[in-house]
Amino acid sequence: VQLQASGGGLVQAGGSLRLSCAASGSISMLDAMSWHRQAPGKQRELVATITNSGNTNYGTSVKGRFTISRDNAKNTVYLQMNSLKPEDTAVYYCKADRWAIDYWGKGTLVTVSS
Repeated sequence: VQLQASGGGLVQAGGSLRLSCAASGSISMLDAMSWHRQAPGKQRELVATITNSGNTNYGTSVKGRFTISRDNAKNTVYLQMNSLKPEDTAVYYCKADRWAIDYWGKGTLVTVSS
């Protein structure tokens, strides 16, 4: 499984961005997909997860502001980020899980200015 994340950029605090993660194959075959982020000097953390059945889970710091969704027809998972804060600045990575194997894509940088 190859993953390509896109949609990062520079945005002012309070603004919005939508990240996309396109998979090389059918995402309906995957157990789950998720977004993670890593800020400079910090450990990578889970942002949001969506399972094959559509169940979602969010990190505490983004709950109520971010929404993860999937389009099986386009083999793409999205992360809608609203009310962005400077502390959301990080490289965002998408991950796919299948049969207990993790597949990571290259990250996309999100910078939120104050």
